[in-house]
Amino acid sequence: MKKVLLVLVALVVLAAGWLWVATHWSYSSGERAGWVQKFSRKGWVCKTWEGELSMVAMPGTVPEKFEFTVLDDEIARRINGAMGRRVTLHYEQRVGLPGSCFGDTRYYVSEVQVFEELPLGTGGARLPANPEGQVMAPNAAPGAAPAR
Repeated sequence: MKKVLLVLVALVVLAAGWLWVATHWSYSSGERAGWVQKFSRKGWVCKTWEGELSMVAMPGTVPEKFEFTVLDDEIARRINGAMGRRVTLHYEQRVGLPGSCFGDTRYYVSEVQVFEELPLGTGGARLPANPEGQVMAPNAAPGAAPAR
């Protein structure tokens, strides 16, 4: 009877050790930038935040989707507040986690950075100004008349 109990205790300790290593060790980490297009709290018993980031490599190409999981409610609140805006998500990839109680994906977001929005129509470029602060025409030489 003692041997059976000892084996059971050893199995529980091994399972707990594996779970600790799987939740604290990161296989890889990185960042992805794009627009969060889907974000919801899911799960029957274990509730996790699951999201989808749309990433566009070049204008006119089909966006790539990056599916991710968020365990921290504060990070989830910040992502919810940034819906529709460009963000960078820092993630850690974890492998070997059992079941879906730890989320639907292997990618766990730990930080979010929201980009400031650029005004539409300027293409992100600023037109040069002359010493008086007046905006110059896009191809004007220095000292030329201001744009109208």
